[in-house]
Amino acid sequence: MLDNRFISKVRKFAIENSEKDDIHGFKHVERVYDICIKIGKKLNANIDLLKISVLLHDIGRIDEKKDNLKRNHAEISAEKAFKFLTSQDFNISMDEIDKIIHCIKAHSFSNNLVPETLEAKILSDADKLDALGAIGLYRTIGFTIKNKGGLDQVIEHLENKILKLKNQLYLDISKKIAEERELIIYDFYKKILKQK
Repeated sequence: MLDNRFISKVRKFAIENSEKDDIHGFKHVERVYDICIKIGKKLNANIDLLKISVLLHDIGRIDEKKDNLKRNHAEISAEKAFKFLTSQDFNISMDEIDKIIHCIKAHSFSNNLVPETLEAKILSDADKLDALGAIGLYRTIGFTIKNKGGLDQVIEHLENKILKLKNQLYLDISKKIAEERELIIYDFYKKILKQK
């Protein structure tokens, strides 16, 4: 079991390296964290490994736009996480670090990496679940406005990504959670198409 000081240090590092909005910022990380822990406990996952993975999963977002190689934020997050974790004087093995890095790399919808561990599947699913429901709808609209888009881009994002998320979940427990959340998105989508 990892020391609470270590988790606190990881959390502090994640906050310092998070975007400053509530679309992909630390509020998003906290929601994904809560979902991960809830699912992880029910499935007897390695909770320590999950906590660290979820806290660090989006730390590359702030660097993604500046990245000359145009890498996915999950790759940048994994690179930063590896540097951070290997620089700490805490009792964590390279095997554990490798598992955390895999979770981070495999969580992203667009990174095209299949999660191989239970913890990676949980993080991937939890991240997608935060894009569904009322919060997911808020995030979709907020993201579109932040990127200077309008209603057509919101609809396009819903069609091309958000409404496909439920079918990309790995775990039955996640699919169950997604059912109600997806209805909120789908109801909005149908109504906005009629009123457009």
